[in-house]
Amino acid sequence: MSHIRKVPSGRFEARYRGPDGKEHSRRFDTKRSAIEFLDRLGIDRVEGTWRDPAGAKTLLRDWILDWQATTVDLRPSSRARDDSYVRTHVLPHFGDHKLGSITPLEVRRWVAELAGSGLAPASVHKAYQTLAKILRSAVDADLIAQSPCRRIALPRIEQQEMRFLDPAEIARLAATIDPRYRALVALDAYCGLRLSELAGLRLGNVDLNAGTLRVVENAVEVRGEIHWGAPKTRAGRRTVPVPNGVLALLAGHLATYVEDDPRALVFGGAHGGVLRASVWRSRFWNPAIRKAGVAPLRIHDLRHTAVALWIAAGASPKQISTWAGHTSVSVVLDRYGHLFEGHETAVLHTLDLFVESAPVSDSAALAPRVPRVFRGASGEYSNVVPFPTAKKPGNTGDQEWAMGDSNSRPLPCEGSALTN
Repeated sequence: MSHIRKVPSGRFEARYRGPDGKEHSRRFDTKRSAIEFLDRLGIDRVEGTWRDPAGAKTLLRDWILDWQATTVDLRPSSRARDDSYVRTHVLPHFGDHKLGSITPLEVRRWVAELAGSGLAPASVHKAYQTLAKILRSAVDADLIAQSPCRRIALPRIEQQEMRFLDPAEIARLAATIDPRYRALVALDAYCGLRLSELAGLRLGNVDLNAGTLRVVENAVEVRGEIHWGAPKTRAGRRTVPVPNGVLALLAGHLATYVEDDPRALVFGGAHGGVLRASVWRSRFWNPAIRKAGVAPLRIHDLRHTAVALWIAAGASPKQISTWAGHTSVSVVLDRYGHLFEGHETAVLHTLDLFVESAPVSDSAALAPRVPRVFRGASGEYSNVVPFPTAKKPGNTGDQEWAMGDSNSRPLPCEGSALTN
C-alpha cells in the first residue's frame, strides 16, 4: 500500500508497490513533492494501486484502434455510428493528444466548438458520448486515473415536432407507392414496425387467422452489407395485432408476391433477396411521398403515426409500450405524452355514464354514514355511535359518545355457559 512518511532526517519518503510486487521508495525535501511524485506514477495513496505512467502517454488515435478491436458488445449499426463520429469529430481534434493530457477544460472547449459550428445538439451529444466511452474504457484499462468527460455541459436538445399522417394520407401514400409495398406502408402506419423489422419479417411469423404478426428478427443494412439479428431488447421481441382492414391487404399481398414457405420474406427487394433500405428509399419511397403530397416524410414517421393512431383509439400507455417494443412505459410517456392531452374529457364522460346508471339521491348523499356491526348469534345488527368530528365544550365524560362501549364485543352464543 502506498504511503508517505517523514524520516529522521526531516525528509519525506514516498513508498509504493510496483508491478513487480516489490516495494519501492524515494525521498523528497517536502511532502508536497512526495505527493506529486506518487500522482505522476499513478499511485492511489489510499488503495495503493499502481498504474503504469507510460499508459497516459498513449495517443488517443492509437488507443481508439485498441478500443475498436476489443469492443465486442456493439451491434453492427451501433459500431458504424460510433466509427462515423470518431472519424468526423473525435480524431480531428483529439487524435494526436496523449490520453493523460486531455483535460475537462479541453473537452468543454471541444463541445463548445461543435455546438458553435452549427452541428445539431443531438449530434453534439452523440459525439460527446462516443468520446466519453473511449476515455472511460481507457480508465478501465488502467491507462489513465479518471476520465476528463465528467460534468460537461451539453447543448439543450429541443423537442422536435413529430410528423404524423392521418388515415386519408396513409391511404393516398399506399395507393401511390409500388403495389409490392402497399401492405408495407399500411403495416408500418397501423402496426408501428421499424423498417428493419419489416425487412426481416418472414411468412412463418404472420398469423392471418389470429390477426397478429411476431417480431423476432430484423435485417439491417450497414455499409452495403445486410446484418441479420434479433431485436435489440427483449421488449423488441413481441406480437403485434393487425387491424382487419390491414389484414385483408396483407393477405392479398402474401397471395400475390410471397412464396408458400415459412422462411420466405414478406417484403423483399425489387429483384428478390433482402430489402435494402438505401436503395428502397431512393427508388420507391422518395418518389411515392412526393407524388402523394406528403413530403418530406421519413419511413420512421409512419411508426410515430401508428403510435398516434393507437392513442387516438384509446390504447393505454402499457399497450402502446408492448406493441411498439419499448422497454418501458416511461419511454412512451416521455415521447408521446403530449398526445394524451384531452383524454380526461373521455374519462369524465365515462364516469358520468357510471353515475347516471345508478344515480345518488340528495337524501342519500346528505345522510350521515353510520357503521354497523354484526351482533353475534342473534343475527341482528346494532349501530355504533360515530366519533364526533369536532370537540364539544364541557366534560367529555358526560357526552353520549363517551358513555358508549368503545370496544364492542359479540354477544355470547345462546345456550352457552355465559347465558345460564
